[in-house]
Amino acid sequence: MQNSLYFVPPAKNEPVLSYKSGSPEREKILQAIECAKSHEVDIPMVINGKEIRTDNKIGIYPPHEHKKLLGYYSRGNESHVEDAIVAALEARKKWASLSWKQRASIFLKAAGMISGPYRARINAATMLGQSKSVHQAEIDAACELADFLRFNVQYMTEIYNEQPDSDETIWNRIEQRGLEGFVFALTPFNFTAIAGNLPSAPALMGNTVVWKPSNTQIYSAAIVMEIFMEAGLPDGVINLVYVSGPAAGKVIFSHPDFAGIHFTGSTSVFQNIWKEIGNNIHKYRSYPRIVGETGGKNFVLAHETSNARQVATALTRGAFEYQGQKCSAASRAYLPSNLWEDIRYEIKCDMDTMKMGPVEDMSNFVNAVIDEASFDKLASFIDGAKNDKDVEIIHGGNYDKSVGYFIEPTIILTKDPHYVTMEEELFGPILTIYIYDPKDFEEVITLVDNTSIYALTGSIFSKDRYVIQHVMRRLNHAAGNFYINDKPTGAVVNMQPFGGARGSGTNDKAGSKLNLLRWVSPRTIKECFVPPESYKYPFMEE
Repeated sequence: MQNSLYFVPPAKNEPVLSYKSGSPEREKILQAIECAKSHEVDIPMVINGKEIRTDNKIGIYPPHEHKKLLGYYSRGNESHVEDAIVAALEARKKWASLSWKQRASIFLKAAGMISGPYRARINAATMLGQSKSVHQAEIDAACELADFLRFNVQYMTEIYNEQPDSDETIWNRIEQRGLEGFVFALTPFNFTAIAGNLPSAPALMGNTVVWKPSNTQIYSAAIVMEIFMEAGLPDGVINLVYVSGPAAGKVIFSHPDFAGIHFTGSTSVFQNIWKEIGNNIHKYRSYPRIVGETGGKNFVLAHETSNARQVATALTRGAFEYQGQKCSAASRAYLPSNLWEDIRYEIKCDMDTMKMGPVEDMSNFVNAVIDEASFDKLASFIDGAKNDKDVEIIHGGNYDKSVGYFIEPTIILTKDPHYVTMEEELFGPILTIYIYDPKDFEEVITLVDNTSIYALTGSIFSKDRYVIQHVMRRLNHAAGNFYINDKPTGAVVNMQPFGGARGSGTNDKAGSKLNLLRWVSPRTIKECFVPPESYKYPFMEE
């Protein structure tokens, strides 16, 4: 048996390709899109490594072209969740005892496949299934997912290498075990990378997983699962099921071997899950790990010393990239009156040239929102603003779902800092701006801190370092990811570990080893080389 100590390949962030006209990657992605649209797929669940199909077939359509059928997925029920749990618990026996080097190899291979031969395919699936531009798909499905897998392997080795002190008579060790039971991964529609990371991070640390993706992300989730299996993931380690939330919750949260949940989604859903876990706490073998990243009502606060052009760019990119469907998207801005006209001019220049349409046309900056329910919700808020004499829509305000779920990037100007769109998470391309008198800056800082239940991301723009330090102190708990002179989006694995507190989640920082520590249960081992042979201590001598 080989007992050498191994070092994993150093993790590096995957370079983002440009997709310029005429580039090889642009040609490949266009071919992948054409291929995907040319045939309909039949997507099965995967339980214990087996493809599971049902008679309940649900159609998959691009949000920007909702009459184009991409294929079907098989809808499951409670029995499939039960089967997935059985498979996970059975697979755990061998998976937990498999060498960490073997687990690392599987996910490092998956990362190489994502950034290599699968790159165009997984990007195309993300573009079509989730209506992402090629740039947004590239930084998500290809780069961030590969980064998660590679850096998680590195973090795993760092965790294993952290050991307590020993001496010449005692050898102390920490053994990091997977949790006792199975982990439930409940993943969102908006990031393929998050959908891949939530089941794979616990699995890397020796856990087995039941994975339920969002219905509107199944098209790319199936490819992620295909990659994991092709990379050599053993049967039953990750089990992919397409069931309703209530069907999954009914089985999982009453199971004695439920060991934890890795979640990204809405705050209300997460709070209900937490409540259900609490109500069932007496049923479990151990206290489940509850890890969640939820909503955000993310702010941009500009000081009177800000650069107007930089603030405008942060708002147009931060609010409208991927149609504002990022947990971190800028959705409320507090701008000083002395700079407002300059900022407004710069924003207008941006918005007048910003195009909206399908992902296949790469000149489009904005695509469609994810589904009809989201479209209807956003349209209702826009209509509310149109009918409210106390607010003004200064850009956008139009919407159309005849071809796809298109919401025009919309900017609302309000005199009420507590107007509904300043406080409620909308998850769409709607930005609300409040203009303040620079002399009221201290009161505005308080407004930023107290207006929202969330604390995910936020940014301060200023040239004054005293102001920056002061705002950072005042807004100490207002954002888990705080940005200085930058938009509040675009966290990169290993550079800006991501997560927030308050109503935004448990702040367990995806993209860092802090998250992986939640998926292990440490055992302390003390080995005594020279055991004592008398109960007496020196102080007892006469």
